[in-house]
Formats: sequence, structure tokens, C-alpha cells
Amino acid sequence: MFQSHGLLPVLSAAENVEVPLRLTRTPPAERDERVRVLLGLVGLADHAAQRPHELSGGQRQRVAVARALANRPRLLLADEPTGQLDSETAAALMPLLRAIVASEGVTVIVATHDRTLLGQADRVLHLEDGAITELPADAAQPTLPRT
Repeated sequence: MFQSHGLLPVLSAAENVEVPLRLTRTPPAERDERVRVLLGLVGLADHAAQRPHELSGGQRQRVAVARALANRPRLLLADEPTGQLDSETAAALMPLLRAIVASEGVTVIVATHDRTLLGQADRVLHLEDGAITELPADAAQPTLPRT
């Protein structure tokens, strides 16, 4: 998942989610069902026909999440997933990612500068000057050095 979503502007939300399934030649019925399930999972079932320019930034990010999950990856890498979102929408993204971990059985790694996400993570690693340190799991809002 990329900060800029990377959605194809001429395709609908459903068609954007469908792209990876077409690339792997998933049969049409299975493809349609997977798209339906994923758009439901991210709360966009009613927006399947809308194109990216018709969606809010948070909705576009959720389409990107659904697309990233299309082929059932074991690992999802999220690069600054809240970078282009307002604070309210950004706050809703982490619970969505946690729900996906539970329902899809995928590991999610989030690279972020958004300190509000730290308290919602199972594990927090801090990278500074090439050194990795682990922050305590119970540190809801740890104070990190300014980077």
C-alpha cells in the first residue's frame, strides 16, 4: 500500500480491486465474490461503482487496502498509509488494519511518522540513524526523539 493510493483513475473502485485478480487469471465468479467481500470489509460496498475522483481520500485509501489484499497476501506493507489523510480518517485506518489482520490472517507492517498510530500497534520498532530499537508494548504514546 502506498501513501498516494496508486489507483487507476479510469477504473471504478471495484475494478481497481479486481486488477490483481485479473493478472492472476482468477475465474470471473471467484473474482467478483472476492471484490465484493473486500469492499465490504473496508466499508465501501456501496461505493463499488465510483471512480477514485468521486471518493474521499480515506475512501481511496480503503480501496487501496482492498486491492492490496485481493490475492490473499501473507504480508501487507503499508508505507505512510495516513500521510494524505485528515486526523479523523487516519485514526480510523489502524482499527481497519487490525480487523484485516484478524479476518484475513495477514501480517501488516506499517512504516509511519504518525505517532498517533503507535498505541494501536502490537509491536513498535524505532529506526534512527540505522539503529533499530524496540519500544515497550505497553507504551501507548511513547516519547520518541525528534527526527
